[in-house]
Amino acid sequence: GGAEWEREQTGVKTFGLFGSGNQDNLTMYMDLVDGIFLNQIMLQIDPRPTNQRINKHVNNDVNLRIQNLTILVRNIKTYYQDRPFSR
Repeated sequence: GGAEWEREQTGVKTFGLFGSGNQDNLTMYMDLVDGIFLNQIMLQIDPRPTNQRINKHVNNDVNLRIQNLTILVRNIKTYYQDRPFSR
């Protein structure tokens, strides 16, 4: 519905383009590709607790990056499966 959409937009806008702007461009980019930033947005959209925590210190470890993105995809699937969206 309309109220839910507004809540989602407000949550995304809270982060601005890539967060608060207090980080340098490389840090913001790495937070994006490591799945940290996208998981933070998803948590704003759907704040229900999950059993998995994201890895906030990926340090170029491809396995941790994949885990973060896998958690993100799982949370997106759960979000859409649990909601009766009208078309």
